[in-house]
Amino acid sequence: MPVRLPSLNGLRAFEAVARHMSFTKAAEELNVTQTAVSHQIRRLEAELGVPLFLRLNEGLALSEDGQAYLPGVRATEQLLESRDNSVLTISTLVSVASKWLLPRLPSFQQAFPTIDVRISASTELVDFRKGTIDAAIRYGRGDWKGLRGDFLMSDEIFPVCSPALAKTLRTPADLASHTLLQVSGATAGDWSAWLRAAGQPAQLAEGPRLTFDLAMMAVQAAVDGQGVCIGRSTYVEDDLQAGRLVVPFDLRLKDEQGFYLVTPHETAQSKKIVAFRTWLLALPPGQDTFV
Repeated sequence: MPVRLPSLNGLRAFEAVARHMSFTKAAEELNVTQTAVSHQIRRLEAELGVPLFLRLNEGLALSEDGQAYLPGVRATEQLLESRDNSVLTISTLVSVASKWLLPRLPSFQQAFPTIDVRISASTELVDFRKGTIDAAIRYGRGDWKGLRGDFLMSDEIFPVCSPALAKTLRTPADLASHTLLQVSGATAGDWSAWLRAAGQPAQLAEGPRLTFDLAMMAVQAAVDGQGVCIGRSTYVEDDLQAGRLVVPFDLRLKDEQGFYLVTPHETAQSKKIVAFRTWLLALPPGQDTFV
């Protein structure tokens, strides 16, 4: 019958508590609650069938079994840290990956050549419990329950089009004679919001449209001159800088939501995630905001 291995979270909690001899300090280090650490230790003790700590009036102490177990746990931690810090798997949206992250990754790889970066492009929410994803770049308000969300940047919303098509646009009212390009899903209301802010009638937002499920497709359609795309700075920055797209009007809407680096609390301070987070937040001006 195969032996069931203890949970890695339990091992990390045990090592941290043993090092600090404090549930509170271990919880602060792991960025979880003291209750969570206590639960992980009790679960580990139940899995092993032995007490690892003595709960004394004057504080904690390692039991004999805990003292014998600790060196092996520390060796396991070192082995896992060495292995885990060599591969960094990031989940993000397809368009964020292709239009923003991938063009900038060479600078991260140059700064951290020992970290093997792997990109998983998906619209699905990440289940970190499966252990296949280290971190995710996601769009929202940063309030994902049980996860750490580090604010990276916010978006601006504005129309973009090819330089040739821009010559036919003098005022927002001229949009009535053009096909509007948009992206389905959470950003499907961008055109309506922008036109309303521009003082245009609601009927204009109901004119001819092409709708795509990926922002990169809508942006490419705009580059090809198929219509005017309601752009988000995340996806159009590089095309604007290259001159493939232009901004025909001055009005830009600030999005209330933003992009966050999302990680489990238990691994948020691992070397590879700290390296990636630090790199993201230290991008030079012009790259650390999606404008």
